[in-house]
Amino acid sequence: MPLSFCGNNKVPNGSYSVDNGVLNNGCFVDALNLVPHVFLLFITFPILFIGWGSQSSKVQIHHNTWLHFPGHNMRWILTFLLLFIHVCEFAEGIVSNTTNHLHLFMPAFMGFIAATTSVVYYHNIETSNFPKLLLVLFIYWVLAFITKSIKLWKFAEFGIRFKYLRFCITALLVILYGLLMAVEINVIRVRKYVFFTNPQKVKPPEDLQDLGVRFLQPFVNLLSKATYWWMNPLIIGAHKRPIELKKIGKLPIAMRALTNYLRLKDAYEDQRVKDPDRPPSIWRSMYRAFGRPILLSSTFRYLADLLGFAGPLCIYGIVRNLEENYFRVYFMHTTELLENSSVLAVLLFLALVLQRTFLQASYYVTIETGINLRGALLAMIYNKILRLSTSNMSMGEMTLGQINNLVAIETNQLMWFLFLCPNLWAMPVQIVMGVILLYNFLSWSALVGASVIVLLAPVQYLIATKLAETQKSTLEHSTDRLKQTTEILKGIKLLKLYAWEDIFCDSVEQTRGQELTSLRTFAFYTSMSIFMNAAIPIAAVLATFGVHHFLTNSIPSPSQAFAALALFHILVTPLFLLSTVVRFAVKALVSVQKLGEFLQSDEIGDDSWRNGDISVSLDVGKKNLGMVSTKAINRKQPMRYQMDNYKQPSRRAMRPSETEDVAVKVSNGSFTWGNNQLTLSDISIRIPTGQLTMIVGQVGCGKSSLLLAMLGEMQAVAGIVYWNESENRNSVAYAAQKSWLLNATVEDNITFGSPFNKQRYKAVIDACSLQPDIDLLPFGDQTEIGERGINLSGGQRQRICVARALYQNTNIVFLDDPFSALDIHLSDHLMQEGILKFLQDDKRTVVLVTHKLQYLIHADWIIAMKDGSVLREGTLKDIQTHDTELYDHWKTLMNRQDQELEKDSQTTLERKTLRRAFYSREPKNQMDDEDEEEEEEEEDDDNFSTTTSRRSKIPWKMCWCYLSSGGFFMVFLMVSSKLLKHSVIVAIDYCLNCVTNCHSLYEILVCSVTLQQDLYYLHVFFVLCATGIILCLITSLSVEFLGLSAATNLHHNLLNKIIHAPIRFFDVTPLGQILNRFSADTNIIDQHIPPTLESLTRSTLLCLSAIGVIASITPAFLVALVPLAVAFYFIQKYFRVASKDLQDLDDSTQLPLLCHFSETAEGLTTIRAFRHEAKFKQRMLELTDTNNTAYLFLSAANRWLEVRTDYLGAAIVLTVAVASIWSGRPAGGLVGLGLTYALTITNYLNWVVRNLADLEVQMAAVKKVNSFLGTESENYEGSMDASQVPENWPHDGEIKIHDLCVRYDPMLKPVLKHVNAYIKPGQKVGICGRTGSGKSSLSLAFFNMVDIFEGKIVIDGIDICKLPLQTLRSRLSIILQDPVLFSGSIRFNLDPERKCTDDRLWEALEIAQLKNMVKALPGGLDAVVTEGGENFSVGQRQLFCLARAFVRKSSILIMDEATASIDMATENILQKVVMTAFADRTVVTIAHRVSSILDSEQVLVFSSGILVESDSGPNLLAQEESLFAVLVRTHK
Repeated sequence: MPLSFCGNNKVPNGSYSVDNGVLNNGCFVDALNLVPHVFLLFITFPILFIGWGSQSSKVQIHHNTWLHFPGHNMRWILTFLLLFIHVCEFAEGIVSNTTNHLHLFMPAFMGFIAATTSVVYYHNIETSNFPKLLLVLFIYWVLAFITKSIKLWKFAEFGIRFKYLRFCITALLVILYGLLMAVEINVIRVRKYVFFTNPQKVKPPEDLQDLGVRFLQPFVNLLSKATYWWMNPLIIGAHKRPIELKKIGKLPIAMRALTNYLRLKDAYEDQRVKDPDRPPSIWRSMYRAFGRPILLSSTFRYLADLLGFAGPLCIYGIVRNLEENYFRVYFMHTTELLENSSVLAVLLFLALVLQRTFLQASYYVTIETGINLRGALLAMIYNKILRLSTSNMSMGEMTLGQINNLVAIETNQLMWFLFLCPNLWAMPVQIVMGVILLYNFLSWSALVGASVIVLLAPVQYLIATKLAETQKSTLEHSTDRLKQTTEILKGIKLLKLYAWEDIFCDSVEQTRGQELTSLRTFAFYTSMSIFMNAAIPIAAVLATFGVHHFLTNSIPSPSQAFAALALFHILVTPLFLLSTVVRFAVKALVSVQKLGEFLQSDEIGDDSWRNGDISVSLDVGKKNLGMVSTKAINRKQPMRYQMDNYKQPSRRAMRPSETEDVAVKVSNGSFTWGNNQLTLSDISIRIPTGQLTMIVGQVGCGKSSLLLAMLGEMQAVAGIVYWNESENRNSVAYAAQKSWLLNATVEDNITFGSPFNKQRYKAVIDACSLQPDIDLLPFGDQTEIGERGINLSGGQRQRICVARALYQNTNIVFLDDPFSALDIHLSDHLMQEGILKFLQDDKRTVVLVTHKLQYLIHADWIIAMKDGSVLREGTLKDIQTHDTELYDHWKTLMNRQDQELEKDSQTTLERKTLRRAFYSREPKNQMDDEDEEEEEEEEDDDNFSTTTSRRSKIPWKMCWCYLSSGGFFMVFLMVSSKLLKHSVIVAIDYCLNCVTNCHSLYEILVCSVTLQQDLYYLHVFFVLCATGIILCLITSLSVEFLGLSAATNLHHNLLNKIIHAPIRFFDVTPLGQILNRFSADTNIIDQHIPPTLESLTRSTLLCLSAIGVIASITPAFLVALVPLAVAFYFIQKYFRVASKDLQDLDDSTQLPLLCHFSETAEGLTTIRAFRHEAKFKQRMLELTDTNNTAYLFLSAANRWLEVRTDYLGAAIVLTVAVASIWSGRPAGGLVGLGLTYALTITNYLNWVVRNLADLEVQMAAVKKVNSFLGTESENYEGSMDASQVPENWPHDGEIKIHDLCVRYDPMLKPVLKHVNAYIKPGQKVGICGRTGSGKSSLSLAFFNMVDIFEGKIVIDGIDICKLPLQTLRSRLSIILQDPVLFSGSIRFNLDPERKCTDDRLWEALEIAQLKNMVKALPGGLDAVVTEGGENFSVGQRQLFCLARAFVRKSSILIMDEATASIDMATENILQKVVMTAFADRTVVTIAHRVSSILDSEQVLVFSSGILVESDSGPNLLAQEESLFAVLVRTHK
């Protein structure tokens, strides 16, 4: 039948008749309705497609994001509603069209296209700022409003009212066109672009003018906001080039930490003003500052949850309509449309799209608010740290650990609580709604199922708390394990030389065993949690249908059954989440309490010269704070935040009457650290201007406290501190006693924010003798010195701190004991060049605290202290005349200091250590394995496709490596149980379909047969449910225990490989890198991979089984699946790469932030003395914003993915519904089954991608561990059997060296070349030579620690290369240059093998002169040795090493520069002991000081790996030309 606009009924007075008036012809009215749409399309298309692109905005901004027309969001919402109503109008026209009347649906179709065009047109006009062109839209809305009103009027005239659907639709359209017309009039009213003489000029917001701002979510239009369209370039671009910090730019002003800090601070301070007696509530402040976005998010959440119930309701409608059929009428009743299955399918699709959009919007708003809150809290905590009283820190009331916890844990707990916050009030509503609908479908039996879910919720909570407890104990064990591993790696050389690797390896394995026990418990509870989540819906369905059958003796219809099934799936989620939310709520309460206590803690005395608040110029548009300009930020205290022209007030100035030549004066001062005990009392001193004042006194008499009291760090109980006004300086240059370094370059540490002046910088470096140290650093003074200057020695760190104080251009310099970590040469140099020359030449006022009394002669003014008060004050001459006793006491001390045995410069040793630290690694191996990968990538960079494919490839090889580590049985168990479980779940649902479909067979079959079939299916159903529940438990356990087994094996193999690796491996691999494998990577393998793997396999199998079920019910679905699968493939491919980059950025920006906090807390006094608070706050705000930007982008990328996968899921649901309806109508139950499965796909699609991305990142840990598993071990076997070696070997100690050639690695040059030597039994041999001549290499060759590739060493007739390493190394003794002690007891350090008697140990200690000292310790031999032996001095540690060597009673002792790091006195003891105790043994001494081997029976002199001289010491000395004689003369 041919189509025509008004239909084709050929009757008189038919469709084309206008006898009763034109407007009374319905078809004409519909044709009239087409006019506005055609007008709009006709006008706008040329503008959109021809005239566009030539125009652009005048200002350089993010073009497509500037939204400035009033009523913008309103317009978008109304247009979306308009589109939806047009769809309904179109559907109604199609459904009620019986005789091919085009006019029933043609205007609706054109209206849809016109509405879409209107919004595209509007968007282009707005972003390019051409308001005049909006006039077209205004005319369109007016015309559309008029034509639709005519139609409505005619309907009313002919008595077609609300019971007819077409009338309702037309009425809604009239309202919408009217509202859009009003929006348009409002734009004309505000912007005055037409009908007015002076149009309003607008300026884009500051954020959009700043091209550095890349986070555009707040600025884009509604559609882009909902779908994160603006993220496309970033996510797709990540495929070609990794995302860097530059690419994500800055945050918009409203999201910056400073803006949010001010918002939160104002809310906090207002409470303090209103009620000064009560401490302000953080909760209330948070609500006032961030309540509105949370309410908005909750609104979105409610809308999403309510729309979520559309799924079950539509399934109910569609399945029920497939059970019955309806007639069509021309004018459809309002309810009739909803009884059409196709319409319901479209409605279900729209409801899903909207529900997901609202849900993601809710997530986004809470995450953004959470991040804003975290930024504000961090700024608040930082501000408080800078004002914390020093006593709080020093008295231990506030430890660094607590502050770090506040920053790293408590703020994150609050942020997470905010993320989950809307769930708290959305869940109860969701649960109540779900239960009501269930009751509606299945009456009382539904409540039984719901109560099963509700009753099991507390069990979930219990499991969650148990998980938290177990995690805590796992953490404790892993910390212990790490501590042991670190000790082993630091002392690996000693362990290998003494053949103790296995003993220490076992102790780590023991701790690991305890950790694994905790992990096993953890795995059990995790699997229980997963099991509960999977089994609860099955149990609920089982209970419901069981009870329903029992109560009514009938079976629910398919529509009821599948709607109920979908509802149970909806109900489980909030209950599963509830336990998490409650746990986070409890944690948040604790965190707020801790924060409250911290913010209420004591602050430093409020001196007039302290500046209290964040002093950062706030030249930012306060649009988002609702403030017009900067000046109106806080009317009560306008100066507080506006620091542009802020001069920090000077300290209390002196009166003119006071003498001019005093820089600082303290009158009758008494000071305390806040513990009610006076630390300093009756202090009256003056510091003369431009002179050198020294403060001296015994340890603990209050010298440092006096400096801090003058700086205002102590609480003044009485008296007053005056500062000279004429000093006119900003800060005091202060070098604290405990050196404090920034995590920055050497240069930054010295300049410390002052302008760089090359000449001055060089002078300071020379004065502090830093040049030789700087030359040793790999990048000179541009080398980053690690957190707290870890890679430098104490002396080097102290000199950098002194250099910082010297470099600052301040009139006053406070130096607190700058010589404590320096040797005599350096101290003299610093005193002469730095203090007397550099500072005094500048006429700067210097206050120096020192113990080195020999420098008193240089002092212009001396303050002598005793027990917290001033003993004497004056010049040295005054004290000499007035207090001879004190002067004589000083003189005695000075003489003693001068006579101190001066050992070789400690600095030389420090520099040697530094050189070794940086240069023991070959550059080739200096790169971490990840860097090598990056290099490869860079090489291929010209070929984009290679990079792209590598970056988007899933590391299947690593996955296989991980799974195979878990054991093949566990992998088989996991795979088979997973497949079985999902098959059973499908069978349960299929069985449900069979059971419910029996219901419609009553009329056809004999009743008894049906009942039997009924019961049969019910029994099968019950059995399947029980099997499903058991399989859920087995699968969850199998995955967790597979993970545990893999973790156990990987760690065990890693530890063994590394401990048995050759010593060269430790020289070329940074310690931090190895430790990373045992800490971060092992933690990921232990705790993160198993849950990710479980979630990934579950979601993937759920999606696959769903697709399988749907395809079997409606094969037509497979055709639609192809484009959907292609779309899904590209979405996941792009997302995984971008997500990995953003995750890395988030991790890498978090560390500097945490370091900055702990750095600040450690260096508080220095920062405050220098008055650098403002700079440090600025830095903290920058670091916080950088980290927040990365985190925001990461969460926006997650939303990007979820919105797309959710829309794909909705498309699948629509396809399934349409395919079921149109493909020959399968049984209603099967359609219900298909739709229920399609609905679950929506939930799980994004989890497949998210887990895939997570697993990819986590597999990097397996890759790193695996790269170390390829390390070659030392050859421990040897060609001789251990049993062939005599028990007492080596008995004589005779050593023959034949043509020995040694290298560290087959790739490297030899370090010893063709060495021949013979050492007689019992001979004392000295080995010497310049640095790098091969001395130490020879000592390692004795132990077969290096590659002996030619020649041999024969000890007592046996070639050492043939011996098993264990045997060889356990029979020789060595004392190393660096004394190594392990934490444990003294007994363990001397004899870890537990082979010796106590008498033998005491004898060894007596020989080493340690017996009395050890006896005095509590526990004697079992006394505690702390980590690294820190509770003993270096000298004592070296003597313990001697005792350790003696315990072994070997006939050969090798001393490798053993006296290099000890003082003269200890060295003399050592030499004496060696001569007596080892008189009958062979002793080989590698000499650091040539003087120590002058009397040796044989001296071997090496040069560049060649043995150049060999004779007795005196003989070699006699030859003046010998290298030995030269070395002795130059004393090297």
